[in-house]
Amino acid sequence: MATTREPDVDPFAAVESLRAALHEAGLVLPSLGVDPQPSSVRLIELGRVRPDVALRLATALQRGAAA
Repeated sequence: MATTREPDVDPFAAVESLRAALHEAGLVLPSLGVDPQPSSVRLIELGRVRPDVALRLATALQRGAAA
């Protein structure tokens, strides 16, 4: 079985791209950042949000998927 390798993506650039997209949708994730834990796989920390922000995020994603 062949495995596909995930492309190398700068996690800091990914965070800034996501932050900008969320800003355009009128959303802020205060804890958004690169996970500081050392790992071979860099992870993005999305953090905790209020329920109304989660609902607005879900709505924005659904709109984008429908487009």
